[in-house]
Amino acid sequence: MAYQKRKVVLTVAQTGNFQGKEQNPALPEQPAEIIDSAYDCYNAGATIVHVHARNKAGKSCNDGNIFAEINCGIRAKCPIIVQNSSAPATRDNAETDDGLGVLEMNDPACLPEMCSLDCSLMTTTWGDLEFIYMWTRKWLIKTAQRIKDLGIKAEIEVFDPTAVEDVFKYLYPAGVFDDPVSLTLVMGMDKVSQGAISCTQENIDYMIQLCRSNAAEAGVKKPIDLTTMAIGANQLHGTVFGMLRGTGIRTGMEDNINYSYHVPAKSNAQLVERIARIIHELDMEVATPEEARDMLGIPQLTPGCKVRANT
Repeated sequence: MAYQKRKVVLTVAQTGNFQGKEQNPALPEQPAEIIDSAYDCYNAGATIVHVHARNKAGKSCNDGNIFAEINCGIRAKCPIIVQNSSAPATRDNAETDDGLGVLEMNDPACLPEMCSLDCSLMTTTWGDLEFIYMWTRKWLIKTAQRIKDLGIKAEIEVFDPTAVEDVFKYLYPAGVFDDPVSLTLVMGMDKVSQGAISCTQENIDYMIQLCRSNAAEAGVKKPIDLTTMAIGANQLHGTVFGMLRGTGIRTGMEDNINYSYHVPAKSNAQLVERIARIIHELDMEVATPEEARDMLGIPQLTPGCKVRANT
């Protein structure tokens, strides 16, 4: 039997809800910047691009039309898998439903192929802002069903062990997720988010084991898809450790604006290039977007890369 190298799904998260150009001028904020950055990341080896949107002032927002502009702009340039964030924008009086603007686009062809679904109850503090994310079980089941009905693959983000148990004991049995279930382990958000797990090798191992054992108990029919992300200085060693334990890997300036200690990243593509190099040096391969669609159960794009096959 011929040897087959393991395929690793490499996600890049270019622009989050928190850091801005004041922290790193190279962070892309406006649609054209995000589109160009996504194209550069695709050429550097990225499989999936995780997208947040900003308004004209550079503040995080949930405007579906801005997401649509970004999504269609990326598809016009390359076939990378587009994954949108449904996290509420960082502002006073933010509501959980605010993030669902990403599902409300005038042109359904611009909807993402994947959409994040955060599954933890947390209190987050950012500067003078403090807000509680009310991702309750009832809300999660309703929102996951809406995502599924739109033909979008949910990317489930879990910040702590209880969220993992909720996914497989309450959400999966409700029939709102298609196999294979796709989860991202969010490691190291504890500095700003009360209720988030810290990033250690022991915690990563525990979260991976917990996901796999709970999935088995829930009767998940296909192997679950796991990705490890880690925040700040934990990003490189935390994500590589997760990858060595069998997960996909996420990099990008949403999670860490630096390339190394006190050295700002020049671009998201620079971060992708490093991870792609590590994957190849470890005798593995980066999954192409087309390969990852098959792995995740996502329809391939129609010819020309401009619209989803299931729209």
